[in-house]
Amino acid sequence: MTSSDTSVGPSSDLSQNAENFNWLLSRFAGNTAGVRDAIAVSSDGLMIAQCIEGERADVDRLSAIVAGMTSLAGGVAGSYRLGTLNKVIVDMADGYLLISAIGCGSVMGVIASKQANLGQVAYEMTLFANRAGAALTPELIRELKNHIQV
Repeated sequence: MTSSDTSVGPSSDLSQNAENFNWLLSRFAGNTAGVRDAIAVSSDGLMIAQCIEGERADVDRLSAIVAGMTSLAGGVAGSYRLGTLNKVIVDMADGYLLISAIGCGSVMGVIASKQANLGQVAYEMTLFANRAGAALTPELIRELKNHIQV
């Protein structure tokens, strides 16, 4: 990340669980080869954490895209009785959008370069979901949403 990134970092007004969640997302984005941006979105479509280089409009746009894609995937899953969302992968000419369920109805959205190893990124997303998702509660999601809106 550069000095212009807008990632949410540790803050003294957050609980330890919220700080840990933000740290895990930043660590995922910073340590997973090919990952450009990462965001966590609650089941109601609101951002709860992000690690994105760019302007607030970029953050809001990715949040809306991830929420919309999650809704579309949920519609397909429901219509065809395919169960709950695991992952969505959108393959584009110059990169990927990956979305993964992380717990409590929340999802993680990731923008990755075309050079990224999709298997490795998906594996790291699963590790993130296992680590961070277990701590996600409605209370933690509410705290994260309230903090990010400031």
